[in-house]
Amino acid sequence: MRTLIRPTGFVDSPFGHDGKVARLAGGLNWFGLAELIKVEGDKRVSSEIVPVQGIESRLDDAMAADWRRITGARAPLQLGERIVHLDQPQVMGIVNATPDSFSDGGSYADSAAAAEAGAQMAAAGAAIIDVGGESTRPGAATVWEGDEIERVLPVVQRLAAGGNAVSIDTRKSSVMSAAIGAGAKLVNDVSALTWDEQSAGVVAKAGVPVVLMHHQGDPQTMQKDPRYDDVLVEVFLWLEERIEAAEMAGIARDKILVDPGIGFGKSVAHNLELINGLALLHGLGCLIVFGASRKRMIGALANEAPADARLPGSLALALKAVEQGAQIIRVHDVPETVQALKIWRGLRDAALTPRA
Repeated sequence: MRTLIRPTGFVDSPFGHDGKVARLAGGLNWFGLAELIKVEGDKRVSSEIVPVQGIESRLDDAMAADWRRITGARAPLQLGERIVHLDQPQVMGIVNATPDSFSDGGSYADSAAAAEAGAQMAAAGAAIIDVGGESTRPGAATVWEGDEIERVLPVVQRLAAGGNAVSIDTRKSSVMSAAIGAGAKLVNDVSALTWDEQSAGVVAKAGVPVVLMHHQGDPQTMQKDPRYDDVLVEVFLWLEERIEAAEMAGIARDKILVDPGIGFGKSVAHNLELINGLALLHGLGCLIVFGASRKRMIGALANEAPADARLPGSLALALKAVEQGAQIIRVHDVPETVQALKIWRGLRDAALTPRA
């Protein structure tokens, strides 16, 4: 049996609360309570809400290590010559260089259009541009790696040549290698390096950061009745195992980011539970990437709104995530999300400015 720690009881400001609140992952969020979740196997057996004040006296060695990860500052993300500071949330813009994307209907299947879209996202404030050449929507077919490389390589080359920080969204080691060679500085793998046994070695050799995303099943089957006993705990433990596997492959922990995988083998109820408990993942000690932009759950909760009408829901979910300390928000609608986060940052700055 072990005990996981979920930060909760968020407060506007630490002022006047010395010793009663803790800073979350070195960011702009502070919390005064923690949920102690006792876990046996892969499900919780009990939980208790306790004050942050005096919590150290209740922690065993494993819990103390988790607590240090929860409250420790995250290092900036080094993407080649670009440094992305993550003491405040940043935006990752999505460029789907595919003819069958669920979100944009293949608008960027032409490489020039895709590269221009990425450049516009960067100009609007996206810190990272995530380029993908294979749809991973529910039911999507696997794309041959040669076709995927042909789709993404000119887009990555153009964006990297323009000085942008580029991520490659792929499950395939050959695509990773080609994209890294073309200037990509981050790998975003929806399979968490499980789909291709060569991928971990490619990432380790290149020395680039990697996003490990939780999933259940593959795109063809993942939404056919996904099941969990305790989705929040199971996602945490699964990601913990994938982090350990990545480290064993030679990938430094400070180069590992995690993504809860909203919509990847999860029902609407699973997604909502994960998002409400997202702060638990800080116990992994890695940067959190959150991607719920235009996803099916928004339509399910909002009168079956189509993908191109899910901006309000996407913004609501993004703000919920940053309120729990998510550092990178992966979105289709960059200008709108950047504006929302600027307003959020203004509110945090005001709260964290001592009164005269």
